[in-house]
Amino acid sequence: MKYCASVYQTKRFRTREIRVGHLGIGGRNPIRIQSMTTSNTRDIEATLQQITRLTDEGCEMVRVTVQGKKEAESCGIIKNRLVQKGYSIPLVADIHFYPPAALLVAEYVDKVRINPGNFIDKRASFRVLEYDESSYLQELRKIEEGFSPLVEKCKRFQRAMRIGTNHGSLSDRIMNRYGDTPRGMVESALEFANVCRKYDYHEFCFSMKSSNPVVMIHAYRLLVAEMIERGWDYPLHLGVTEAGEGEDGRLKSAMGIGALLLDGLGDTIRVSLTEDPWKEIEPCKRLVRFAEEKWNSGIEPFEETLRDFRGLTKRNVLYRKPFHEKGSVVVKKGEGEYFIEGERLKEEDCILFRPKQSPVHEVRKLVETLKIANNTLPLIVELEDHSKEERSLRTGSEFGAILCDGLAEGVVVHEELFGLSILQAARMRMSKTDFISCPGCGRTLFDLQEVSRKIRNKTAHLPGVKIAIMGCIVNGPGEMADADFGYVGSLPGKVDLYVGKECVQKHVDFAVAEERLIALIQSHGAWINPIH
Repeated sequence: MKYCASVYQTKRFRTREIRVGHLGIGGRNPIRIQSMTTSNTRDIEATLQQITRLTDEGCEMVRVTVQGKKEAESCGIIKNRLVQKGYSIPLVADIHFYPPAALLVAEYVDKVRINPGNFIDKRASFRVLEYDESSYLQELRKIEEGFSPLVEKCKRFQRAMRIGTNHGSLSDRIMNRYGDTPRGMVESALEFANVCRKYDYHEFCFSMKSSNPVVMIHAYRLLVAEMIERGWDYPLHLGVTEAGEGEDGRLKSAMGIGALLLDGLGDTIRVSLTEDPWKEIEPCKRLVRFAEEKWNSGIEPFEETLRDFRGLTKRNVLYRKPFHEKGSVVVKKGEGEYFIEGERLKEEDCILFRPKQSPVHEVRKLVETLKIANNTLPLIVELEDHSKEERSLRTGSEFGAILCDGLAEGVVVHEELFGLSILQAARMRMSKTDFISCPGCGRTLFDLQEVSRKIRNKTAHLPGVKIAIMGCIVNGPGEMADADFGYVGSLPGKVDLYVGKECVQKHVDFAVAEERLIALIQSHGAWINPIH
């Protein structure tokens, strides 16, 4: 099986073109940039203001949250007002849980995004369920019955659709059959795609999002491999959910999005940040430029046998000397560089590799060469330096493709904290608190940026602890499934607190929620006092 056009070149995977309003995505179109408003969709003026600013910054497609019929009707007003202002940017409706809103809003917007994990199936309760083949087929018929009216309406109104799976919101039915896995993400989307195809509707694209770049990369590759096997060519929207903010948020996004762009995959992208929506646009532009620079670059063909995209494998490595598990390697400056070839190489402690022209492809070939030579030395990779503005995106993309595939055991960078951030984003080494925070949307029930900042300031010193800060219940229990502790908006002025997937305190008053979260972390033995 293959999942991209080439593993030794960045060669764009050709998809079909679909139309989103006046905009073409996929095919020979450039990679498109999109974002999402954070305003209440019922607030027409605030939403218009965000959309026009996003457009002026270079956003090509904008998504708004539509949780009910009032928001759907607001989209009609917003669309008309945009046209009056001279803005033709395509409008995308984001739907969770409520199919009637999707049916109504399809009359007004250019594209509808549905989540197969919660469009027909109920929110996951993480129950163990058993289905025989007959009852499972009955569930698939229920999906067709509930989903086909939207398919037919989108077809009639010439609207596009995104079938957007999120790792954290898979249904109980899918998880019981496939597990909480990338394969489950793919199968969840394929069930809905099969309905689209049955009704001869093809104006749709896919997304496979996760807050974990390793899972996200794996899921997209499995999806493309499945499409190739079936002869499908639908476009891909790339994104890492709940990436957070600042350099860490950009780095985590680049690890996932950039790694796939270097595989030649992706037709639209969004860098989801817990910041103002327009701050997502520049990172998107930089990632697109980086991908376009890499198109058709690579190395001479080679046969790849070690790296298997269908599973998450690591090299079998012999550590002659232990790597410093909780510290960093100190490299002593020698008299000069020297090269060791052949069997003598096996006598060394590790290999330091500095690829030049096409780092990802060169590392893949080196690892394959080491396997053939039965060389199990640890591999440390050093990449070209970039400016601070570029490093999280360019270096993050290349290290994402290398480290998330388990092809190296260490990195050489010239700033320790940035190196630790790279290893943490790749899930190789946890050196600080890992924050999963959503970018916010019209459903958000509190000032997400301010709350996120306060919680980070109080809890950033807890290595290995994962804390989710989520604006509402839609992006809450499911999307933060990877977290140890969660802070989720539940009602105006109220917050639910989670330990893992379990809600342990409901409707906590906003004024005391941060301190309650810290007390919860302390009670579970995950707290250490900060060093001042």
